[in-house]
Amino acid sequence: MISSHNSRATVWGKFWALVVVLLVASSPLGAHNGPPFPIISDKRVGPVVVSLWTHPDVGTGLFYVIVEPPPGGAIPPDLKIEIGVRPVTGRLPEVMYPMKLENLRGQVVYRTDAQFDQQELWHVRMIVKSSAGDGEASADVEVTPPGYGRWDLLLFSLPFLGVGFLWFRVMMRKRQYRKSQLQKVSG
Repeated sequence: MISSHNSRATVWGKFWALVVVLLVASSPLGAHNGPPFPIISDKRVGPVVVSLWTHPDVGTGLFYVIVEPPPGGAIPPDLKIEIGVRPVTGRLPEVMYPMKLENLRGQVVYRTDAQFDQQELWHVRMIVKSSAGDGEASADVEVTPPGYGRWDLLLFSLPFLGVGFLWFRVMMRKRQYRKSQLQKVSG
C-alpha cells in the first residue's frame, strides 16, 4: 500500500515540474496582436472629419482612414490622403504612402500599407489635400511584432487545453481510486 505522504509528494513534485517547464518554455509577451485600432478619432482635418485606424505590424502595417463630411458639408470629390511614417528616434527619414479610395457600402474609406522594419515607436503623419482645403494630423503608434496568423488561436489556447487535460486526468484517477476502494470493501 502506498502511503498518502508519498503520493502527495509525487503530486506536488509533478506540479512544480510543470510550473518550471511552463516558465522556462514561455517567451516574453509582445504587444497586443488583434484587429485595427484608432489612433486619431473624429478629428476635423482640412475640409473633412477623419478617423485614422491602424494595425501596425513589423513588416507591413495597415492604415485605414474613415472620411466623413463636416456638419452641413460634403466630401470634396478631389480628396487625396497620404500617410507619412518615421521612427520617433529619427534613425530613418519619413516615408510617404499614398492612400487608395475604397467605397465600402456608402462609407468613404482610404487604405494603404506601410513598411516597418522593427518594433519601436513610430510617428504617423496624415496629410489631407483637396481644392476645398488642406490639413494635417499626426500621432505616435507602437509597431508590434507579427503574430503567427491562423496558428495564434491554437498557440493561445494551449494553456487552457493543458489545464483541461490535467483536470480530466485527476478526475479519471479519482474514479479509479473509488472503484478500487469499492472492490476492496465488497471483496
